[in-house]
Amino acid sequence: MEQGFLARVQNNPVVAAVRDVSHLDRAIQSPSEVIFLLQGNIFNVRWCVERVQSVGKEIFIHFDLIDGFSKDPTAVNYVRDVVRPNGIITTKGNLVKIARELGLFAIQRLFILDSLSLDSGIKSVLATHPDAVEILPGLIPRVIKQVREATKVPVIAGGLIETKDDVVANLKAGAIGVSVSKESVWYL
Repeated sequence: MEQGFLARVQNNPVVAAVRDVSHLDRAIQSPSEVIFLLQGNIFNVRWCVERVQSVGKEIFIHFDLIDGFSKDPTAVNYVRDVVRPNGIITTKGNLVKIARELGLFAIQRLFILDSLSLDSGIKSVLATHPDAVEILPGLIPRVIKQVREATKVPVIAGGLIETKDDVVANLKAGAIGVSVSKESVWYL
């Protein structure tokens, strides 16, 4: 599954980040081959996943932001077996480990606010071994490069990215992709 994700992001590094399920069809119609679902609940998440996968795109659900899931191994197992996304995104290192043990592609989301959060984020990634890392905010290409070099894990930049220049700067810094909720950027 990892090769599929990496190949798709290499083909089109702009990942459509959907903050409102009502915008899912717009993401599906965009050129983005990968969609990050940042909102939903236990009643609609399976439908969202099926809808995206039915058109041949990959979908990763932000586990922490889907209403109704507890943050434990049973919920991750349920997501893998019943919801069947291409992978999950989470800020929780223990869920990254569980997802990986279950064979689910895991993206660890890090919020880098200062040098302390940068150091602890790198340590967490080295301990949990996610398939990829998403760094927020994505407006600090120097940090993207530093995390990529320190962890050797594929990095996705996200948060506050609004222009083509933001996308290009992050890709030049070593990000493999950029998650963007601003729909006009999906069409770069």
